[in-house]
Amino acid sequence: MNKQEMKFTGSKTYVASEELMTAVDVAMALEKPLLIKGEPGTGKTMLAEAISDALGKKLYIWNIKSTTKAQDGLYVYDTIQRLYDSQFGEEGVDDIARYIKLGKLGEAFKDEEQVILLIDEIDKADLEFPNDLLWELDKMEFYIHETKETIRAKHRPIVIITSNAEKELPDAFLRRCIFHYISFPERDEMDEIVRVHFENLDENLLKYAMDTFYWIRSIKEVRKKPSTSELIDWLQALMLGGIDPETIGEKIPYLGVLVKKDEDLEIVKKRRI
Repeated sequence: MNKQEMKFTGSKTYVASEELMTAVDVAMALEKPLLIKGEPGTGKTMLAEAISDALGKKLYIWNIKSTTKAQDGLYVYDTIQRLYDSQFGEEGVDDIARYIKLGKLGEAFKDEEQVILLIDEIDKADLEFPNDLLWELDKMEFYIHETKETIRAKHRPIVIITSNAEKELPDAFLRRCIFHYISFPERDEMDEIVRVHFENLDENLLKYAMDTFYWIRSIKEVRKKPSTSELIDWLQALMLGGIDPETIGEKIPYLGVLVKKDEDLEIVKKRRI
């Protein structure tokens, strides 16, 4: 499959809007990272999995934490293991390459085929983290000082980057990305998403559950509004519990599956009484 033939049309388990599919296709055609933002639960992380499934390509996931450094994604030189081996007389201690472990970016570069690389929740790292990756994402290469080796991407990965907008990303980094914001699904699109996850879903159950779900999301005072994944979990709980659909709006059973903050629970309960 060459670049001209690659088109993303969603997958069996992922419903994508026309705008999102276009953004993916443009990013692949221009060979630029696709930066995805959107509130939690809108399928940002699952997008990379869907692209991997749809295009039949391997997926590498680099989960970013507050302590993550750009170097972690390239390689790590295990000096402690080398010192340990030298103390116990292990053979090959002089071969530094044995103690170089590639990170997710390095693994994606070294792969024999084009892969999908997900850099997940980039905004969790410090402010310098995105800028520290500019060269590697531009040139698709990096240098290992200990072995004096340059690692070049055999095939430019399709890079998907997600952000929950916890921090503003640097302008220099943004200029190098294609950007798309995943809006929270409207009811028609949500209906389509839900049906991907359930077969033979009771129509009354779906109607009353969706009514209640979007009613909760409409309450301005609710700080953490329920997400798509929480709706799917809630529907599963309602089905397993054999709940009468017509009582859902009045009783809101298993409310803790949808609403996760004490103050939000109290607000929803008071509004419903």
